[in-house]
Amino acid sequence: MSDSGWPVSLRGVTESVVATLGPNDRWNQAALGLHAPDDAGDPVTAVTWGKTRTRGNFERRGGGVIQFTTDPREFVDAALDVTETAEPVRDGAAAWVEVDARRIEDGEDEGTEWVRWALTPQSATVRDRPVPAINRGFYAVVDATVAASRLDVPAFDTETLLDRLDYFAETVERCGGPAEREAFARVDDLTGWRERNESL
Repeated sequence: MSDSGWPVSLRGVTESVVATLGPNDRWNQAALGLHAPDDAGDPVTAVTWGKTRTRGNFERRGGGVIQFTTDPREFVDAALDVTETAEPVRDGAAAWVEVDARRIEDGEDEGTEWVRWALTPQSATVRDRPVPAINRGFYAVVDATVAASRLDVPAFDTETLLDRLDYFAETVERCGGPAEREAFARVDDLTGWRERNESL
């Protein structure tokens, strides 16, 4: 257990599944990115986009259950389908934490309403170790090394690889922590892919 009350240390944006209790007394399962604070004293935050079930349930109930799952199928269900369960915790959850959710900011981006929530842990449970802390920035660095290593291989299209690297760079900047950003800077230094991209 981390000092902050979370069952795992968070960095950058950590992907999770949140269960929120709906008006039908069933738990809605949805994907939720957890934004680690820059300063240790600040809360972990999350952003809901649009008038989602998660946003409505946060507004009605003031919180939910954040799950750290080892099952990729649960991520797909949470992100792309309407998944409701009788209990909040899915089978694949290695750990979970009950949180209070408090609205701290809201706005609109190209016609889509968004709300930023401060998430405060109340109680946490760890079922399996290690607890997965899935950070898209880390995996983007790994995928970037594959793309970068193929830049001078005739069997691969350079323009396609540079497009992939551009996408991975954006993911690292948005979702990675300091280690991921430093690692991606090393990819830049070793391959010079940005200069090659600009020259196309």
